[in-house]
Amino acid sequence: MPFLELAAGLLLFFASPTSSCTEQESSSLINFLDGLMPDGNGDLNDSWVNGTNCCKWEGILCSSDGTVTDVLLAARGLKGGISPSLVNLTGLLHLNLSHNSLEGSLPIELVFSRSIIGLDVSFNRLKGHLQEMQSSNPSLPLQVLNISSNSFTGQFPLTTWKVTKNLVALNASNNSFTGQIPSSIYINAPSFAMLDLSYNQFSGNISLGLGSCSMLTVLKVGHNNLVGALPDGLINATSLEHISLANNGLQGVLGGSHIFKLSSLTVLDLGSAGLSGTIPASVGQLRRLKKLYLDHNNMSGELPSALGNCSNLGYITLRNNSFTRDLSKVNFTMLDLRTADFSLNNFTGTIPESIYSCTNLVVLRLAFNKFHGQFSPSIGNLRSLSFSITGNSFTNITNTLQMLKRCKDLTSLMMGSNFKGETIPHDETFDSFGNLQVLTIDDCPLTGQIPLWISKLAKLEMLDLSLNQLTGQIPSWIDELGFLFFLDISSNKLTGDIPAKLLSMPMLLSERNAAKLDTRFLELPVFWTPSRQYRTVGAFPSKLCLDNNNFTGVIPPEIGQLQMLDILNLSSNSLTGEIPQEICNLTNLQILDLSNNQLTGEIAPASLVTRQKLHFKLLCQNFVCMRVLILVLG
Repeated sequence: MPFLELAAGLLLFFASPTSSCTEQESSSLINFLDGLMPDGNGDLNDSWVNGTNCCKWEGILCSSDGTVTDVLLAARGLKGGISPSLVNLTGLLHLNLSHNSLEGSLPIELVFSRSIIGLDVSFNRLKGHLQEMQSSNPSLPLQVLNISSNSFTGQFPLTTWKVTKNLVALNASNNSFTGQIPSSIYINAPSFAMLDLSYNQFSGNISLGLGSCSMLTVLKVGHNNLVGALPDGLINATSLEHISLANNGLQGVLGGSHIFKLSSLTVLDLGSAGLSGTIPASVGQLRRLKKLYLDHNNMSGELPSALGNCSNLGYITLRNNSFTRDLSKVNFTMLDLRTADFSLNNFTGTIPESIYSCTNLVVLRLAFNKFHGQFSPSIGNLRSLSFSITGNSFTNITNTLQMLKRCKDLTSLMMGSNFKGETIPHDETFDSFGNLQVLTIDDCPLTGQIPLWISKLAKLEMLDLSLNQLTGQIPSWIDELGFLFFLDISSNKLTGDIPAKLLSMPMLLSERNAAKLDTRFLELPVFWTPSRQYRTVGAFPSKLCLDNNNFTGVIPPEIGQLQMLDILNLSSNSLTGEIPQEICNLTNLQILDLSNNQLTGEIAPASLVTRQKLHFKLLCQNFVCMRVLILVLG
């Protein structure tokens, strides 16, 4: 459950202001307003007028007797510091200043307030250490504290948490806290239910004391520097529903852990946690499990058949381990399964028929394993799919495409390094991929010509046919792919001139056209190769790679039309003539490679040489040294 939803569920209340607030409360609020920058007060000046009833001010709620109970100013564009004067609001219950641009330190007096039960200053620019402070009050009322997504540093104070016996939820994620996680946070709070300390720099072991938190439902300490084994004491926290220990330096064999006995778990995230061993059969006890992350570990062995008992799974990733054998031992009849990532392992055999029964599957990644054979016609049951099988030993590309065309909402198809030495099909009946955005059939190496059926892929944005044995010319219909901005047909045997049609691709002409790209249905991240992945849509470069072919003729001056290009590679062809001056119009260009051609004239137009942040290669033009000149500017 997201932090704010949990907090809202814990702190629901109703208020009905009928009386006026006191002069002291009004003055305390005005002092807070005065501490903000003139251009960062969120237009509160229009409402917060001294001398008027502050119970009617924007963002202020009062009780029936006129006591200020809530200051709710989230996402108001506030800039400046947080005044300690707010602690003078002796009846204040909830203070929410999240999602602003507040700076400076957090007044520790607010944490030690004798009235506040909910404090949220997340998503600001607060910094510094959380100060130690002794309180005469043996039990502070604070229940929910959210200081996430700021720039706090240093160690967590040890004494502060000893008096927060009513604490229910603490979120300090996405800061730069160091040192060990103090056990006093949760040991002294019998009702403690949620702890999120992820994305910090905490070190040391995961405290055994967490097992004593019988009410704990959410534990997120991933993306830190924690070490040691998974604490078996966690099994005593029987209410745990969400555990995230990802991206730490943990050790140990997962098969010996008792963590799989926590039958209430819905999310188990142990990705990149440094674990080894096998998945024990006890995983089948997690009948409520919806998300399982075991990616990027050192795990091995075959998957236990008991994994099929987790019938509520919606997301499973075992990516980048050393799992072996085939998948047929597991019954994948999981109607809620939407993402399954088995890539970068040593799985063998064919694709189990039970996977095809997961009709809600949206992402299926099988890349870089040892799968072989052909697909079942039942794959057509997977209507909406992003499908990756790169780096296996599948055969019969024609039959594969015939099967996949029944997946009417197929959005991404990555199937390079398969179908070795086959011929790319030219059957024009492959016209059912109307929603396909990404198609990669690289490094097969396929023979034949670029097929006409690709011209029917009206929504295609990225096409990679590199590292094949394709022949012929670039087809004249290439500019009809109105959304294509990423084209790699390098390392083939293509011939002829660079056609003018290629240089009028709509998405590469202007930013206005590029804005029409529909990226809503692209399942991210996209794993292009084992070492290259795109986690955001904006990370994809606009790319045109024609290198390592047999193209002849000159570089057409129309090349200057492709103003959205990031990467242009025409190297290792037989191009002649001069480098056209129009190439200087490519103001977005970051990589330009024209090496190993037969170009003449100046090594580069003068205005191109002065460009910043451009990495380009050009063949030494005097034809005597014949070595590649590499220039890195910027």
